[in-house]
Amino acid sequence: QVQLVESGGGLMQAGGSLRLSCGASGLTFTSYTMGWFRQAPEKEREFVAAISGSGSLTSYADSLKGRFTISRDNAKNTAYLQMGSLKPEDTAVYYCAARRSFYGSKRPDYDYWGRGTQVTVSS
Repeated sequence: QVQLVESGGGLMQAGGSLRLSCGASGLTFTSYTMGWFRQAPEKEREFVAAISGSGSLTSYADSLKGRFTISRDNAKNTAYLQMGSLKPEDTAVYYCAARRSFYGSKRPDYDYWGRGTQVTVSS
């Protein structure tokens, strides 16, 4: 059974930094592209970033480039999202997800999803 478990969310002040983690089990981690999405209240879920199985390819939402960094540690079966210069509009539930192919990773058609972790940024 595949499980993706996010952690690291919380309440932050604007301008701060936060690192989210996504621990994966039940799958061959290196065979999967890992993605991060977020959903703010009353808004659609949106793509944040993705990283290929080897870690050699990354993709970001244009609006977040330069502030967020995705990475992975294949030895630990864990993906990360480093978020910097946080803004109140970054407030959302952040989800990690896994899919086979890196191509098309901005689409939400991932095979597996975590339950999400709440990030709240106060002004």
